[in-house]
Amino acid sequence: MSINKKDWKEFRDTGLLLIVNQFLHIFGWCIVVVIDDDKVKACFPARTKYRGFDEKSTSEAYVKISEYMSENAKELEEETKA
Repeated sequence: MSINKKDWKEFRDTGLLLIVNQFLHIFGWCIVVVIDDDKVKACFPARTKYRGFDEKSTSEAYVKISEYMSENAKELEEETKA
């Protein structure tokens, strides 16, 4: 099995952080990423009272995920066969 370390910016740019947090909100949890000058200063799990995100943020994340899937579909398919 191969693991390739990625940075938080790349993860956030895929839209996955919002989607993961949508799921975690069901249980009152979230992943907090503290950013200063476009650099991640901290990242930690937290309890939250938030339940979901606004429509604009969600729509933007879905577009990012669709783009990610489109750009990486072949690689993802090959990884499942390895």
